[in-house]
Amino acid sequence: MLRSIGQKFGSFFMAWVCIAGAAAQTESVERFPSKPIRLIVGFAPGGGTDSAARTIAVKLSSLLGQTVVVENRAGAGGNIACEAIAKAAPDGYTLGLANVGSMAVNPHMPGGTSYDPLKDFEMISGGVTFGNVLVVRSDSPIKTLAEFIAAAKDKDKPLFYGSAGLGSAGHLAGELLQSRAGTMAEHINYKGGGPVMTDLLAGNIQAVFASAPTAVPQIKGGKLRGLAVTGAKREASLPDVPTMAEQGFPKYQATNWYGFIAPARTPAAIVTKLNQAIVASLHDALTLERLNGAAMAADPTTPQEMRDFVALEFETWGNVVRAIKF
Repeated sequence: MLRSIGQKFGSFFMAWVCIAGAAAQTESVERFPSKPIRLIVGFAPGGGTDSAARTIAVKLSSLLGQTVVVENRAGAGGNIACEAIAKAAPDGYTLGLANVGSMAVNPHMPGGTSYDPLKDFEMISGGVTFGNVLVVRSDSPIKTLAEFIAAAKDKDKPLFYGSAGLGSAGHLAGELLQSRAGTMAEHINYKGGGPVMTDLLAGNIQAVFASAPTAVPQIKGGKLRGLAVTGAKREASLPDVPTMAEQGFPKYQATNWYGFIAPARTPAAIVTKLNQAIVASLHDALTLERLNGAAMAADPTTPQEMRDFVALEFETWGNVVRAIKF
């Protein structure tokens, strides 16, 4: 009799705990967010990722009613930032704006990554897409892609090109061209688009496969010359700069993207709430104006659409990395 009563009480108590826990979770989701949110980017201030994050964070902060603080964790082509996001509490207060390098390229590079892009994150929404631009200083003797290739084949005069990080879209764009053109340019690895652009403008390197958001202002300001864009079509903000395909490299394409992620096991209700706010931010007229002015196109998605896209990119760039044999 006592055992029966104890069993019934135990069952009742466990049911009460489950109901109370569910109620507490629902209440926390309804209150979310109740404090500032960190948005971690994997590159230094001044580059494309940082620019996109800060642009979107303005409207996102307004919609969520809490400040979205952009935090730069530069290094290892975005890996350091993704490691921090993967280890963060899955409560919605730590997000990341990850890129193609950290999510689809770096895991296949020598040494790999400590995180699994397909298992260690919740996908929230796509962010932006854009191409890269091969640029040189405006006073460079290199005026065309053909001249760049010729210079990169000259064994007596090493040509140094930089990118925003090992495994970044700019790095892969450069190595993809090298594999197609048979060039021997030396790659210099930086911690973001800002630092690499500073060294190019200072004359310490000869060329950069820069993100369009980083390159466009410098080209329009007369400091850089665009030789080619890496996307499938010309950039709307750089109509006079031809694509790689137009200059003798058919089917060449290397585009860049940024997407919003959170630590794995972030509650689905919070992911949904963040997705709705991010999508609304990317449809905001002022946000779109600023993104388009920086040569970026908004690319909001559902969490599932982003999950499918990242899986496809992971497979695609894995094949490219293995073919290039870093």
